[in-house]
Amino acid sequence: MNSVDVSNELHQLLTGNNVYTQLSVPQLVEKVLSRHEGVLTSTGAVKAETGKYTGRSPKDKYIVEEASVKDKVDWGSVNQPISEDVFNKLYNKVVDYLKAKEELFVFKGFAGADESSRLPIRVVNEYAWHNLFAHTLFIRPNEEELRGHEAEFTILSAPNFKADPEVDGTKSETFIIVSFERRTILIGGTEYAGEMKKSIFSIMNYLLPEAGILPMHCSANVGREGDVALFFGLSGTGKTTLSADTNRKLIGDDEHGWSSNGVFNIEGGCYAKTINLSREKEPQIFDAIRFGAVLENVVVDPETREANYDDSSLTENTRAAYQMQAIDNIVSPSIAGHPNTIIFLTADASGVLPPISKLSKEQAMFHFLSGYTSKLAGTERGVTSPEATFSTCFGSPFLPLPAQRYAEMLGDKIDEHNSKVYLVNTGWTGGAYGTGSRMKLAYTRAMVQAALEGELSNIETVKDDIFGLDIPLHVPGVPDEVLQPIKTWADPAAYKQSATALAAQFRANFKKFGSVPSEIEELGGPIA
Repeated sequence: MNSVDVSNELHQLLTGNNVYTQLSVPQLVEKVLSRHEGVLTSTGAVKAETGKYTGRSPKDKYIVEEASVKDKVDWGSVNQPISEDVFNKLYNKVVDYLKAKEELFVFKGFAGADESSRLPIRVVNEYAWHNLFAHTLFIRPNEEELRGHEAEFTILSAPNFKADPEVDGTKSETFIIVSFERRTILIGGTEYAGEMKKSIFSIMNYLLPEAGILPMHCSANVGREGDVALFFGLSGTGKTTLSADTNRKLIGDDEHGWSSNGVFNIEGGCYAKTINLSREKEPQIFDAIRFGAVLENVVVDPETREANYDDSSLTENTRAAYQMQAIDNIVSPSIAGHPNTIIFLTADASGVLPPISKLSKEQAMFHFLSGYTSKLAGTERGVTSPEATFSTCFGSPFLPLPAQRYAEMLGDKIDEHNSKVYLVNTGWTGGAYGTGSRMKLAYTRAMVQAALEGELSNIETVKDDIFGLDIPLHVPGVPDEVLQPIKTWADPAAYKQSATALAAQFRANFKKFGSVPSEIEELGGPIA
């Protein structure tokens, strides 16, 4: 099958009598309810469940091994190759499956708030609630943009189509396959809506560097004086929570590009974890969950329809998708200047990393490439308790190109714009997971605020003798003893043992970056 055949097949699919294109939010909500795909909560949000797949399925994600990408993609366990023949056969099956559905839902929009580099996309859904999710998470076109919209990438989402591994060449019933030459993403066998969002992000991670733009798995906001901050970190480390600051305007909560003009949001909405959500701790997120929002796998009282955000019986990875406009203090359009402050977030389950430390240029590059955190329960299938992980650039599941490409771009931009970089541990203190406790959000907010306001630029520090990190001795609103992890442990010897073990893991992991300049490892990594 060539690209013309694919286009013809797609045209036939999209021009059927059963296709609803660009329905409004009220129309989609009506469809969700009439089709019994979800229920309306007490705040007006739609609540749906995703069945047995309550997180991403990274082992079922593939890139088609095509001539134009074969020598560019960093092939391996993250970017698994799959043949054109396998893709073509599955494509035909998925298209035939979707053609037979009584109703299909199509969304047209964009990825990327910067008009000079945005990607026109189309999302074709079997479920109305998935289409509402797409309408919420991607950038919606105005009437003029819609008239001239020509999709450059299409998602075909068929969650109830299950692959037969022996016949279809997949590892399981689930598949997420990207074809750059066909400009198509096939998603089947999973109802988890996040696969759509992350597939588009992966595509942008391939396309943007070709245009000299750094794609980043981070949240971003801007202060009253125009100062821009980036928050890097994996799911569950606090990107969404810390960037939703009442004193700063939100640019976006998860995916951004950094061009010669500054920072821009790739998305049009937010996808926040909601486990233990409360208005007291996260008022902006809590109040954004109203009509037009989508709740995933949140337990709802069958009588009152009130959401119970403390109930993790379906999954720890409960989620809320809502439009940027649901938050009052946002930047519109989602574009701002160059970052003044960059914060790397980690949820260290070993409890040995400082709650905040200042990073040199070399340390920033080392920790960006390392991307250390503890994978939290629920973000991927099979993860039930925190697991130590090194996710390159704080987003390795979404990086089609070699990690060094992104790291070099970040290093160049840090130099060019004199951005200050900090490592912030939102994980455990006073001991490891199971012994210590999670760092208080109030303390983390105070430390981040001090960094953003420049209060840590010239403050006295002490160098950690294992990781070589510069730890501030004082931060307003934070007890001094909390700042140095060894002082929070009941047994200092146990702390040193755990810290030394983690430092060894850092060094072992970094050896995979053979082409990185030696000074990055020598000056940026642990010293013990």
